[in-house]
Amino acid sequence: MIFTRWSAKFPGTQRRGAARSDRAAPRPASGTPSGPPETAPEAATAPAAVDGTPSPPTAATTTGSVPAARAEHEDTAASQEATPAALPPTVDALSVHEILGTIPALVAVVYGPEHRLAYVNGAYATVFGARPAGRTAREALPELDALGLLPLMDQVLRSGKPRTVKSRKVAGGAGGDRTRDGYYTFTCTPIEVAASGPAPDPEVACVAPHKGVLVFGADVTDQIESAERLRASEASQREAAVTLQRSLLPQELEQPDDLRVAATYQPGGTDAAVGGDWYDVITLGAGRTALVIGDVMGRGVRAAAVMGQLRTAVRAYARLDLPPHEVLQLLDGLAAEIDASQIATCVYAVHDPNEGRLVYASAGHLPILVRDPDGSVRRAAEPTGPPLGTGGWLHTSGSVPLGPGSSAVLYTDGLVERRDKDIDDGVEALERAFAGAAGAPDIVCDRLLRSLGITATHDDDVAILVLQHPERTGHDAELFHNAALELHGGTEAAPRARAFASGVLASWRFSPELHDLGVLAASELVANSLQHGHPPMRLRLRRTDRRLIIEVTDGDDHLPRRRRAEPVDEAGRGISIVATIASAWGSRRTPGGGKAVWCEFALPRG
Repeated sequence: MIFTRWSAKFPGTQRRGAARSDRAAPRPASGTPSGPPETAPEAATAPAAVDGTPSPPTAATTTGSVPAARAEHEDTAASQEATPAALPPTVDALSVHEILGTIPALVAVVYGPEHRLAYVNGAYATVFGARPAGRTAREALPELDALGLLPLMDQVLRSGKPRTVKSRKVAGGAGGDRTRDGYYTFTCTPIEVAASGPAPDPEVACVAPHKGVLVFGADVTDQIESAERLRASEASQREAAVTLQRSLLPQELEQPDDLRVAATYQPGGTDAAVGGDWYDVITLGAGRTALVIGDVMGRGVRAAAVMGQLRTAVRAYARLDLPPHEVLQLLDGLAAEIDASQIATCVYAVHDPNEGRLVYASAGHLPILVRDPDGSVRRAAEPTGPPLGTGGWLHTSGSVPLGPGSSAVLYTDGLVERRDKDIDDGVEALERAFAGAAGAPDIVCDRLLRSLGITATHDDDVAILVLQHPERTGHDAELFHNAALELHGGTEAAPRARAFASGVLASWRFSPELHDLGVLAASELVANSLQHGHPPMRLRLRRTDRRLIIEVTDGDDHLPRRRRAEPVDEAGRGISIVATIASAWGSRRTPGGGKAVWCEFALPRG
């Protein structure tokens, strides 16, 4: 390998050297008049110009700022008086073996089409051991073959262009530590191994010009180990963040009597920041079910914390059995109090099996999709309001039919939003996928994820909530019954209600104990309605495979409450009796301006 005096070939090198010599010349002492510069003899007798004026000074008569290139033309006397500058050292004084031998990286030099070994440095020998010179790389350097470098060296030799492979693992090759695996980045560079007289070292075996390859291995063990520790730390942080996110979601969905429900959540990205997607299913009593899904914009612990607070608030407001738009109205004020800068969307829906409808309200969220029994899909897009926390907006409720055989899907924007497409295109794609997604709700969730191309590397969180209102046939149909009686008030209303309840419960073949408790509860609820309400009144009995539900509605919107009756009071014990004998009871206002009071009895299993 030959190194030339490349430093002397840079343009301007000679000029800068001469300028440095000129600046190094002694100056006159301070206070001493400066005399004219000393000139060469030829300059002293310079002829005058034709017009009698002195000739202009030549290059030899100038000092200080004369370009170094002109100084080459001065006479011998002037050049002897100038102070010579020391020439900078060049790499010609060093041997290739001395340079490569001190490099801590692995170095091997091979030549010829068979890659015969010419040289390995001390660092290479420390990691892989001494290697015999003159033999082929496949024989002398089996480690390069194991690392897959021999085909790369062939390419370098043919193309004349360097090639690099990164982070190759070398067993027990972490520098001088043989207990650790090392990682090296190898660069193969084409060179010419030329004849240079006697070999400077016995290890250098090539004495004839050949094309060769210099293999340079940089130790990147510390970088790789640091990167692995960083990845492990990020994975641990992400696992903790996802655990936090999932702990804020329902650990197990409530399963209503009349609906089949399933949900899925998939965190987006690979970083530790989680999103604010959430969902919930809340049984309200009397067979009614609330379904909610929301999305707090942004990522990180703050978004997850806001999501957790909103979800808890929704469950609390749902227990009040308020209409969907009133629940969102309360959430709107709460979101502004939690963090006015945090944007959140939400849709809250209530399913009533007696009505066969899904009543909902939306705060800036994507529309619910409903699939009818014939397979057609429609959007429940209106009405919708602005996101939560904006304030000053009166939310309203809408409704959509959801009878037996129908299903619906609630979802967040991560399922349908793509950076290169309009979000409406994503909703349309979801409609097509939902139209053909059959099976149980959990299967539908998986099929929607696959149809929309959601994978583990998706960059946004995705939450899906699927509900189905199944058609009951055969034995299942025998477990679900409804019966209702219109009451017009008067003294005969209570006896008619008791007789109706007794006959219906007997036909449903309940045990005598449950039969008597049901009749008593129906009698007390009707008596409460007759005393505190006004027509229209209705008594509804409903049974499912899990419970007996008794509900009385009337036209008064004053909700009853349980209170302690004094011994001398003649009234005020009806609700207390119902609360004592029933599994659960409650009341709510109805959309028409009245109220409904209900109670439930759990059926024995089996």
